[in-house]
Amino acid sequence: MTQGDAIVGHEHQHHHHDAEAAPGMGAVFASGIALNLGFVLAEAAFGVIGHSVALIADAGHNLGDVLGLAIAWGAAALARRRPSHRYTYGLRSSSILAALFNAIVLLIAVGAIAVEAVNRFAAPQPVATGIVMVVAAIGIAVNGATALLLRRGHHHRRDANVRAAFLHAAADAGVSLGVVLTAALVLATGWLWLDPAASLVVALIIVAGSWRLLRDAVNMALDAVPAGIDPAAVRAHLAAFAGVRAVHDLHIWPMSTTETALTCHLVMPAGHPGDHALAILAAELNARFGIEHATIQVETGDPEHPCRLGPDHVV
Repeated sequence: MTQGDAIVGHEHQHHHHDAEAAPGMGAVFASGIALNLGFVLAEAAFGVIGHSVALIADAGHNLGDVLGLAIAWGAAALARRRPSHRYTYGLRSSSILAALFNAIVLLIAVGAIAVEAVNRFAAPQPVATGIVMVVAAIGIAVNGATALLLRRGHHHRRDANVRAAFLHAAADAGVSLGVVLTAALVLATGWLWLDPAASLVVALIIVAGSWRLLRDAVNMALDAVPAGIDPAAVRAHLAAFAGVRAVHDLHIWPMSTTETALTCHLVMPAGHPGDHALAILAAELNARFGIEHATIQVETGDPEHPCRLGPDHVV
């Protein structure tokens, strides 16, 4: 094989296993979305009836769960779409666009909640604490059931997307518990300001989660190295591979919210190491860094034909 030949090393076993497991998670995602969407509608309605901004805020928070679950489900489904001549990576990156949309919608919703909460401080309204406590208690059950569904999903420990959805649902059960306790305090003390105060706390929780989601989605849209991957460690691993004298034109970027791709040039003066060696390297990149799609170009470092992409500042 001559200088400049591009060798693509893929580790297919992990990705294929994920794709086979994803359909089984479809029922889990569908159940979680149905449970949470029904509860969001009921919680928002009873929040209006009971004059509770905290309950409405929690409905907004749970709406984030619905969007998050839909994104996780969509990412799993899109990962199984076959590439086409136009979309050579398939539609994996659409999950990144969905994450951006999710974050923007949640930030708009939290703005509306915060405005209403501030208005309630100026003009407190009686709160139907009994309704609030019952509905929020149902929220604990719904979020807890969603978390259990995701936890029992066959593949959630190997899919960061599903794992994140599980942790989100579990945390939201705690938020609903906070709304129950707030309603109990209002009932015991008569302090109506506690309800808008609790809604602002929930709003801050939504902002914290949405801001992280927005930041991560923007980074992914700009092809930044995924947060869980140290590019220096990847470069060092490649440089330490047998026969490699130098590494350049290294790029690591997210193909979707769950998959990562890599391309690089390896200078190997002894020549191409063989398909088996590159398959081992691709498997190592997958196992150690979670990089599923590695494309590796081998060069011999001929000074008469230097690679124009050698300098790091050249793309």
